[in-house]
Amino acid sequence: MNSITTDRVNDSHASIGSIGTCYSPNSFFGRGRKRASILCVAEKIDQLLKRTESADLSELMSIWRSRLPEEGSGSPALFRCLGERILAHGEPLLAYDVVTAGLATWPRDTRLRQLQGLALARSGATDRANAILEDLRHEPQPAEETLGMLGRTYKDLAIAAATPDQRAQFLRQAAETYAEAYRTSGGYWSGINAATMNLLVGQTAQASELAQKVRKQCLKELKNRTGDSYWEFAALGEAALILHDLSQAAEWYSRAANEGRNRFGDLQSSRRNARLVLQHRNEDPDWIDSYLRIPGVIVFAGHMIDRPGRDTPRFPNEFEPLVAKEIRQKLDKLEPGFGFSSAACGSDILFLEAMLERGAEVSIVLPYNEEEFIRDSVEIGSDSRKWRVRFDSVVARAARVITASNQRLEIGGISYEFCNQLLLGLATIRCRQLESRLIPLAVWNQQPGDGPGGAASVVQDWRSLGHKPEIVDLAKISDDRPRLRRPDEPAATLSDLRNQSSHHHTSASENFRSRIVAILFADAVGFSKLSEPEVPRFVQHFFGAIAQLMQKFSNSIIANNT
Repeated sequence: MNSITTDRVNDSHASIGSIGTCYSPNSFFGRGRKRASILCVAEKIDQLLKRTESADLSELMSIWRSRLPEEGSGSPALFRCLGERILAHGEPLLAYDVVTAGLATWPRDTRLRQLQGLALARSGATDRANAILEDLRHEPQPAEETLGMLGRTYKDLAIAAATPDQRAQFLRQAAETYAEAYRTSGGYWSGINAATMNLLVGQTAQASELAQKVRKQCLKELKNRTGDSYWEFAALGEAALILHDLSQAAEWYSRAANEGRNRFGDLQSSRRNARLVLQHRNEDPDWIDSYLRIPGVIVFAGHMIDRPGRDTPRFPNEFEPLVAKEIRQKLDKLEPGFGFSSAACGSDILFLEAMLERGAEVSIVLPYNEEEFIRDSVEIGSDSRKWRVRFDSVVARAARVITASNQRLEIGGISYEFCNQLLLGLATIRCRQLESRLIPLAVWNQQPGDGPGGAASVVQDWRSLGHKPEIVDLAKISDDRPRLRRPDEPAATLSDLRNQSSHHHTSASENFRSRIVAILFADAVGFSKLSEPEVPRFVQHFFGAIAQLMQKFSNSIIANNT
């Protein structure tokens, strides 16, 4: 998604600096207790910074969530480091929150503003990113990082351009900005981006010259490099592509992939530039996937373990090892790196455990508050204690846990339906951020479900959106087992199933039907400061644009009010 220049996270820690220098010297000469307290905080931040160096995304998020208010209050270093590392893992939205929190205390900190621009760019907010980085550009002696990130925003604008002329204009601006960064700094990563942009605007000779210079620089860097060499390897791969040497490119990209394992944000940014070069040369853009591979994203749904007394068994306790085996086999085939699921007993927890065993990143969404969810969907039957322990384990190891609503809506299965929609939306966002593959996976008995929010409903929704879900077929597993319903027992009716399902609760009004809708609320910042002559233009251009949108989507809008 990003270029080497704009996405490069500086692992040399030059931007982090020494913690001690970030505190005012005067602060160490107060009373003994105050001095000891400050030293204690400084030591704690030093420890946190060391943890971030090798932390995975789950631990980075844990550091961020559990920090004390005073941690980082004397230095922007913690915010910088966390922002950098989280961006490297491909989570720009969280990185934006981190650096924005730092900017609340240090609004003029250059590195935090750079990272905020990069986080916005990686999140798709290109115009806002461009504005922030243009402001930084006009400061005295703009840094190479600033110019590189700014060049990336022009490249993004080119990719999204509506016309060929706009695309060409933005590509030229990107090429000029990267070239300026290279002239002023001599950094190889701004140089390789300048080479790529020159290639895309048709300056082939200049592109080749820059690529050859960068290759020499990187080879020299590697002779003296003892630490992380990901960006040198990636730049050498890109230089080889520009020079049309696929075999050399393959060698360097393979080494980059090995060095940058699990740094999906960095891998994706290198892959994105490679695709641009391959497309320009009419080569297969998927060639790069053989080297800089980013695993797929799974969104999951599945049946719970049967409640005691369920008339028609669907997922009885004795099926658990068989379902767990089938899930693991599916994951072995699909090789995902990311999973989004709820955490009910049965299929959900089995899926989460299998993903965590693989070292994958998992995100959990609970439909409502944890206490009620555990009571409704985890602590069930004779094995309730076991499921609770396993629930606590997967939640503790998840990269994030999101609660869709603090309260359970006791009307139909609407809480579960919304949870499933949220899971799909979050998985789709993650997939787009990394330009990866979205894979819906369900444990389902291939039968009509108990109503909205269940596995059958989810599969139907996925298919209606054009997805082709992978299915772990409970009916097939059941066929290999003895028949569990008594021969003289009638099949359960739909209403029976609804009464037994954890996804449905007695409603105060059976006639009340609920639905999920989106509500958009917007305010115009600074409206009260408009002068009288400005009001007509505001009405024409702001309200007018909204009116056009409302007219365009009039068939879908339920209600509107201004």
